Amino acid sequence: MIPRVHDMGTRTIGLLYYLYGPGTHEEHIDPHLVAAWDGLAPDPGRDPKATYGDLQRLLDQPVMALPKSRRPAEHVWHLSVRAAPEDPILTDEQWADIARRMVAATGIAPAGDDAACRWAAVRHADDHIHIIATVVREDGRQARIRQDGARSQAEARKIEVEYGLRRLNAGDGTAAKRPTSAERHKAQRQGKERTPREELCETVRRAAAGATSEQEFFDRLAAAGLLIRQRVAPSGDLLGYKVALADDRNEDQEPIFYSGSTLAPDLSLPRIRERWSGAENGHSSDAPTDRSADSARISPSTARRRATTAVWQAVLVLDQGDDGQIAAHLAAAGEVLDALAKTSAAHTRRELREAAWAFERACRSHIRAERGHDRALRQAARDLVYGGPALGRGEDGATTAMLIDMAFFLVTAAAHWHGKKQHAQQAAAARQAAEHLRAAYQAAAPTPLGALYQRGRRLSQPLRHEQIVYLRQAVPELAEQVLAEPGWYSLAATLADAESAGHDPAALLAKAAERRELDTAGSISDVLVWRLRRMADLPADASAMPEHTTSAPTATRGTAQRSTKGNDSLGKSR
Repeated sequence: MIPRVHDMGTRTIGLLYYLYGPGTHEEHIDPHLVAAWDGLAPDPGRDPKATYGDLQRLLDQPVMALPKSRRPAEHVWHLSVRAAPEDPILTDEQWADIARRMVAATGIAPAGDDAACRWAAVRHADDHIHIIATVVREDGRQARIRQDGARSQAEARKIEVEYGLRRLNAGDGTAAKRPTSAERHKAQRQGKERTPREELCETVRRAAAGATSEQEFFDRLAAAGLLIRQRVAPSGDLLGYKVALADDRNEDQEPIFYSGSTLAPDLSLPRIRERWSGAENGHSSDAPTDRSADSARISPSTARRRATTAVWQAVLVLDQGDDGQIAAHLAAAGEVLDALAKTSAAHTRRELREAAWAFERACRSHIRAERGHDRALRQAARDLVYGGPALGRGEDGATTAMLIDMAFFLVTAAAHWHGKKQHAQQAAAARQAAEHLRAAYQAAAPTPLGALYQRGRRLSQPLRHEQIVYLRQAVPELAEQVLAEPGWYSLAATLADAESAGHDPAALLAKAAERRELDTAGSISDVLVWRLRRMADLPADASAMPEHTTSAPTATRGTAQRSTKGNDSLGKSR
């Protein structure tokens, strides 16, 4: 059950006309009163003799009884309460009980208070009600409604339990503002998948991903086609910004602007500045690192390989870092997902976009991020943006699958961390993002893994037997499960490639299997393939490797030990 406190209003009659009217596109069905401060309150929906003006005058009586100088400028309070789509349809009597509980909990009409505010609950759809109230009490004092949003949410959690409704996670005040019903209806009329608020939020996030200065951030917003207004102090300092979609207009055909802080708490200009102002690399926000300069010259596959390494290291931080470091890494991980979605190929774009959209909720909590620790992830996001869009085949298609696989485990680790901290909404958002990443991986992986599978099938029997020996030596507890998976042939080919490149396959495999995240893997062999190819710096695309015709020479084993040790800092991360 979702209660939502709307902005205070000045005209009682205006809100009544909306609640009892047909709606913005005839969606209001049988508007009628289900409860009110007085059981004899007129109902313009069902009583043909009652008018909107009759109900308005009664609601406004305590306000009008005050001298004009004491009347509040905004006196109309509005709360909507919506059931979840899977909840049963509640009766009018049940909605009436919910309305009384909500006005009591929020301070509009506390139980047993004969001098409370006047209010009315209107139902014009099966799944929700609207409560209108005037905030001047019968005794002339104003209602104490501070924290009315939080108190309505707390009451909703109790109602869900008592009515057997879907139980939602408690919020913590860090979520972005939800689109209003008017915004949703407008988007539906225009045939748009998302509201302007949501579209702007996504575009601003993508513009901020990996950006290193205000100029770069605003240049990206302009390149995305947004209209921009900057708020500048008399001193010339930039204080804030607003953005609008070029085709989102009000009735006067003026663009509808939203400030960054209105879109989401972490999209205000001061919060975005924190992303580059607290870096520990000794560079100013307007002076990118040398790697930042290289970003404009790298390929999509190189960008994805670099990002995979950064994500690999971030998983270790989520396991072992302190809370401030973890919060910074989660925020930067959101930038990586935004950048990946922006540069993804068509067959993975939708799921990656949904993953980034879901994970943004997991990026915000009351734990303050210690910026600077997240530099590698933010650079990875920058690399992805400037590496450009991937075609989704060949090496960049294979490295995309590798990066998605790694991102899945990072997001899963984020869900575990939020769960331990009892951040219910954030944990749920991370789990939702993980499911979208799983779907994106299933779209990205078949082609590169199919090539590796065929490569493994072509291995000679002696060479394939040698890889089985390595497997049983490195991970005896997993060996039989891996051998039963279809992906075993891809893993065998990868072990052979690693040996040809001078690595000790058994030692490398043991390091790749150290991480506990294997427990959440759908296919252990798939996960090990990408970990090994990243650790051994092998091309993700199997076609870039020569075919194996004989067993690898044993003379390379000394080199293998040294090579594996050189990868310790990476191998221990997973």
